[in-house]
Amino acid sequence: MARSKGFKRKTRSLLTRPVGARSGPRPDIYLMEYKPGDKVLIILDPSVHKGMPHRRYHGKVGTVIEKRGRGYVVRVMQGNKLKEVAVLPDHLKPLVNQHG
Repeated sequence: MARSKGFKRKTRSLLTRPVGARSGPRPDIYLMEYKPGDKVLIILDPSVHKGMPHRRYHGKVGTVIEKRGRGYVVRVMQGNKLKEVAVLPDHLKPLVNQHG
């Protein structure tokens, strides 16, 4: 059988939520507003398929560049390059500073 080379390959554990948390997206994420320059954490929410970036961006910290429709454009370092990723707010969390 041919090997899959799809967009979501090798994501069985990454895109699976714990058994007790299997519900839809939380309503409070739609009330969050990010401004250009805000630091955000990209965490994929497997219950929402739209606006999900590639799994290589999961856990990355980025900077919001602009709001585009319902989503945001986030600038992320990928290796030694800057990438711009269009992400819906379901997959974003505000970065809280642990030091202060």
